[in-house]
Amino acid sequence: MPSLTTSVLLGVVLKKYAGDVQLHAGERLKAIRKDLGISTREVQKYSRQIAKAEGSAKFYISNAWLSQIEAAGPVPSVQKLFSFSVIYRISFVDLLYLFGIDLERIGLHQLEIRLPRTHPAKLQIYDEDGTATFPVRFHDGFKVEKTTLLSRMVKIWGEVPISVIQHLDIRHSEYGFVGLRDHTMDPLVPPGSFVQIDNQVREVLPSSSWRTELDRPIYFVKIPGGYACSWCELKRNQLTLVPHPLSGSRLRHFTYAQDAEIIGRVTGIAMRIVRTEKRASDLSVRSPKPS
Repeated sequence: MPSLTTSVLLGVVLKKYAGDVQLHAGERLKAIRKDLGISTREVQKYSRQIAKAEGSAKFYISNAWLSQIEAAGPVPSVQKLFSFSVIYRISFVDLLYLFGIDLERIGLHQLEIRLPRTHPAKLQIYDEDGTATFPVRFHDGFKVEKTTLLSRMVKIWGEVPISVIQHLDIRHSEYGFVGLRDHTMDPLVPPGSFVQIDNQVREVLPSSSWRTELDRPIYFVKIPGGYACSWCELKRNQLTLVPHPLSGSRLRHFTYAQDAEIIGRVTGIAMRIVRTEKRASDLSVRSPKPS
């Protein structure tokens, strides 16, 4: 979504020039240009200055080409959008939104498209000036020790600036996705889980530091050809990835620091508790019987 400042600007400008008529992207750019009080030839002059500074004619916006864009012409290239962002004082993210591209939806599609291999998952915030719906006040009787519905915990939901949320651990942690074919820690960490990673903790703790499998540290590890989420043992320079005993996976050995690198310790897990897919190894392929 557009940032708060730009949303206000666009709202005022478009209401002024459009009334109740739905404007296309080119007409919106024209409305913003007029509100700034600059002509198409001035845009041409400013863009020539940008193109010269960037060393590429792709940033140049001619008077004739701008007229075509404002009349529902072709979609501008990324270089021309860059120039529009500079001249019209609008963020690049908001310009993309004008042309129907909402970068905030990238994360939604990434959640839907699940890759088979384990890999890092980056938290991207494209609009730091925007807001997100967030619990801003909890009920007085809410106790963290008890399990309850989120709807019963929260007294007031409000619009909180994303810049504030960035100061939570969300921004200081890394995240990983356990591939749908990665059964290393299944059922403790099943395939398809999202894990939170503390990249400040990379030391493999000795067995004396934990008593049960729930206490045993889980690590996110970079290995040849991809990543792994696993228990680890380190003896001299050999790093061993230890799978959960119920997973059916085998031990894997790597030369530490040369073939394998610990990204960090897993500190949180988000997973489904209802399985929607069967393991490939559990599925038997049978030939159809002749009729």
